[in-house]
Amino acid sequence: MKEHYDASDIQVLEGMDAIRKRPGMYIGSTGERGLHHLVWEIVDNAVDEALAGYCKNIEVIIEKDNSIVVKDDGRGIPVGINSKTGKSTVETVYTVLHAGGKFGGGGYKVSGGLHGVGASVVNALCSTLEVTVYKEGKVYYQKFTNGGKPDQDLAIIDNCDENRSGTTVRFKADCLIFEETTEYDYDTIRTRLRETAFLNKGLKINLFDERNGKKDEFLYNGGIIEYVEMINKTKKPIHKSVVHIEGNVDDIIIEVAFQYNEGFSSNIYSFANNINTCEGGMHEEGVRRALTRIINNYAKKAKMLKETDEALSGDDVREGLTMIISAKHPNPQFEGQTKTKLGNVEVRKIADSLFSEGFERFLLENPDEAKIILDKSLIAARARVAAKKARELTRRKNALEISSLPGKLADCSSKDATISEIFIVEGDSAGGSAKEGRDSRTQAILPLRGKILNVEKARVDKILENEEIRSMITAFGTGVGNEFDISKLRYHKIIIMTDADVDGAHIRTLLLTFFYRFFRPLIENGHIYIAQPPLYKITYGKTIKWILNEKELEEYIKTLPEGAKYEMSRNKGLGEMDAVELCETTMNINNRELLKVVIENDAIKVDQVFDVLMGEQVEPRREFIEKNAIYVQNLDI
Repeated sequence: MKEHYDASDIQVLEGMDAIRKRPGMYIGSTGERGLHHLVWEIVDNAVDEALAGYCKNIEVIIEKDNSIVVKDDGRGIPVGINSKTGKSTVETVYTVLHAGGKFGGGGYKVSGGLHGVGASVVNALCSTLEVTVYKEGKVYYQKFTNGGKPDQDLAIIDNCDENRSGTTVRFKADCLIFEETTEYDYDTIRTRLRETAFLNKGLKINLFDERNGKKDEFLYNGGIIEYVEMINKTKKPIHKSVVHIEGNVDDIIIEVAFQYNEGFSSNIYSFANNINTCEGGMHEEGVRRALTRIINNYAKKAKMLKETDEALSGDDVREGLTMIISAKHPNPQFEGQTKTKLGNVEVRKIADSLFSEGFERFLLENPDEAKIILDKSLIAARARVAAKKARELTRRKNALEISSLPGKLADCSSKDATISEIFIVEGDSAGGSAKEGRDSRTQAILPLRGKILNVEKARVDKILENEEIRSMITAFGTGVGNEFDISKLRYHKIIIMTDADVDGAHIRTLLLTFFYRFFRPLIENGHIYIAQPPLYKITYGKTIKWILNEKELEEYIKTLPEGAKYEMSRNKGLGEMDAVELCETTMNINNRELLKVVIENDAIKVDQVFDVLMGEQVEPRREFIEKNAIYVQNLDI
């Protein structure tokens, strides 16, 4: 064992080697998400040309070997020799960190990407990368291999039309870096490119998959107005027009589009320089603040809210709101490498001012639609007051007041939340088996009677009147709504355990909808899980084998002697197992398998899935079922 520690132990990694040594620092992970991040970085470079006003068309091709081609008709990367590196600008951009047109000099007023390191990071993590530049009647080409090493200098390989310009990049992810997978998901790329097209009106983006012939074209001349219309397609808008507000102060552009619907949840999505700021930021704070203030002011002027009345809250004015906020900033400051929150303080005031002016004008010019929006907020306020009373029934003064816990909760004896877990179990029968089979020191059991309320179709006051929902809120200990405090969570694992049949799947979906709408931080912090009870029981002689899924079933049967006789039964309900079996297969931490519930980056897609599956509109749900019915297995009729 090496015991000394001196100067010889310190490694200095530079450039591409540093990226390959710690790729997660630059792209988040080397799994599927990191793989797709390579595409985003090269596409973002093309979009920067569109933001600068020079690119109208982008094409993305997934080749049969999972190479990616990104073409644009922008100005083309500069091809001259860079004075600082002595190499061509193309080679500099693709091999030197923090080299690009995003650090002043007038190359780009607004840009996205990974702090200017995108092109070189992609190159470092690829086995091959080829750049072709069309510029001033010439075609320039350079190839890099083995993690960004240039095969040769940039060279002119052909002539082209004098009017043609643009850049084509072809790259293949290095399987030595992306060991999990190098296969791209068409739908993931499609969703991101569609979002990019919405945020850049007039930009045409084509996607083609040579592996299966799939293709899509995205062009939205209405920009984020069409984005709101698309999101609200599965809802019922309460006013006809999408409100659109846009302004510019000190080269900072704020654009907002929104429309209210009959639903009860709000969906606000913000972007900065085309980057999804899923954690919000100053642009979102400014708009939210202005929305609440302007609606309150208008309500008082219109005598719909008396001076002595309690002011409408932010939740009141956002009920049923679908909103897109897009900020374009010449020098954005993002919090964190992943850029999920815009930190420029000056943006808050600018967003507030521009939105206030535009929204006030809309309300004055459209009194009928203004009244509809005000009525929606006032009804939400009345429901909030009623919900406050219902919430009192779920509040606990401290974690030691066991008497205030739900009567049907079989709590665990441990008070250490980090080792405690609660099983949300379908039905009293399964709840009884779970109580008998659990480890009572760390495992709590809360059985639910029937199906909980569909929170997608109910206002908060009705939701908090539901006994099953109140039981969960009380058991978790965090409170709900404005009183939510994750530090008071009594169990660090909340495990949904339902039957493996249609009813069980429905209950699981109802619970996930409830958690997503009211306890989203619990999902984001990794506290929600789904139990995986075995689907099959195989009896071979005196041996009993519990099988989790069809694939495992096939593999196990192959291990049995040829012609062996065995009995197989499929479990539909947790109650079909006794306490010992349920414990050993589904609850014992040494044997069980749990699925952690996570939210991917595309929050808009998640919201739409819940809207389609659990919302009021029937037609979108029918279309979803018809489209996905071919994937269903073991449907219990």
